Amino acid sequence: MNIACQNELPKIAEVIPEELIDQELATEVELIYSDSAIIRVIVMGDTMITHTKNRSNAEQEFPAGIKVDFYGPSRRVQSELTSKYAIRYEAKKQIVIRDSVVWKSKEPEILETEELIWDERDEKVFSKRFVKITTPEDVFYGYGFEADQEFKKWKILAPMGEMQLKELGVE
Repeated sequence: MNIACQNELPKIAEVIPEELIDQELATEVELIYSDSAIIRVIVMGDTMITHTKNRSNAEQEFPAGIKVDFYGPSRRVQSELTSKYAIRYEAKKQIVIRDSVVWKSKEPEILETEELIWDERDEKVFSKRFVKITTPEDVFYGYGFEADQEFKKWKILAPMGEMQLKELGVE
């Protein structure tokens, strides 16, 4: 006995819209980045849409935002990043984080901006947009930002506003 199944493409298109054919949907997502079996970063999102039209350059989109925990050598969370939207470009190894981006460290330091780009290859974070950084002592403003992935060393490329300088002790 032979059994066959035949589907007509127009009927399939009625059931599944064309723009959804090259997408995979996942909910309650957790992406874990580790090095030598030690967790370094965990990316969490309520919804992740993987765009698979071009398999060699898939994109993971987080339309409902993300929360990212960065872990230190002590295996404790060293900093946290949140936003209302993010997209990861697999081929570039970059995550573009947009809309109400807030990064908080245990120091406590807080970075606020509208867009931040995390380069996974170079383990760098940067922005060309306006940034505000709040530390226990000061608030810094400017355009453009660069930091290492752990946010231990950071700089504002075009700072603005008034800042207090500590005495250098130079005689």
